[in-house]
Amino acid sequence: MTGAFVGTVAAERDPGYRSGFAALIGRPNAGKSTLTNALVGEKVAITSSRPQTTRHTIRGIIHRPDAQLVLVDTPGVHRPRTLLGERLNDLVRETLLQVDVIGFCIPADEPVGPGDRFIANELIELATGPDGRVRKNAPKVVVIVTKIDKLSDKGRREELPAQLLAASALVPDADVIPVSAVSGSQVGELADLLISKLPEGPPLYPDGELTDEPERVMIAELIREAALEGVRDELPHSLAVLVEDMEPRDGRPDHDPLLDVRAFIFVERDSQKGIMIGKRGARLREVGIEARRNIEALLGQRVHLELRVKVAKDWQRDPKQLQRLGF
Repeated sequence: MTGAFVGTVAAERDPGYRSGFAALIGRPNAGKSTLTNALVGEKVAITSSRPQTTRHTIRGIIHRPDAQLVLVDTPGVHRPRTLLGERLNDLVRETLLQVDVIGFCIPADEPVGPGDRFIANELIELATGPDGRVRKNAPKVVVIVTKIDKLSDKGRREELPAQLLAASALVPDADVIPVSAVSGSQVGELADLLISKLPEGPPLYPDGELTDEPERVMIAELIREAALEGVRDELPHSLAVLVEDMEPRDGRPDHDPLLDVRAFIFVERDSQKGIMIGKRGARLREVGIEARRNIEALLGQRVHLELRVKVAKDWQRDPKQLQRLGF
């Protein structure tokens, strides 16, 4: 379904070099962050089995001899229930107005539902002006049916054609492609398809750069990812992380530096604080071990991580606390 793709390697940039931004959108837990990481080939966005994991737009950069594709991973679009939810939706809309192509992610193993139709209507409104005509500079849309490996795992591969038809009906005339970020199936073809819709232009970022997200934000996201695993349903939405200090340890040899990181995990209620810490601090230690491992992989050096849990009552509804936490 994807047409012809470019796969050339050249010593110098092609005269038809393309560059631009692509946003991956979809309802919560549609596989956007996992797909971002698969396309970039490195971990630049946090992933979790819990919906509404992503809270920052994270740019992952794909470098090729013929193109540079800058991926913007957005929070899942949803009907907001809190001030935080409203701000996340506003963040998505602002992002969509600034990109060249939009990848609309729809999971293969779940029926197309109201959340998908809500997003499809948003995309249609984005593409048309007040007179109903298509905007000349409207971003192009690619419908991405994600998680096709789950159909294979569950013996439901015959359901894929029907899901592709249902997905294509949401955005008429858009290209549709099935992918699996886990197995890697069609990931390269998806990159080709997104790049084919970018304008011609020079690179936007230096060679080798994978993301422009600040290290503090990336570290906070990795801590939050570790903290999200295995918690109760109400906690993911109530959990935020702020990196308070990040300094190299004095007196360390050049060949073995150590970075001291101190971070706070914020929850909204005392009962959630108990869940996060666990019996005799066992859960918080597990979170620290997992987060430290991922932070060291990100930075390429040893890290001493100190985590503390604080209660910030109803922070999702408090403008001052939202600002302090970076929203």
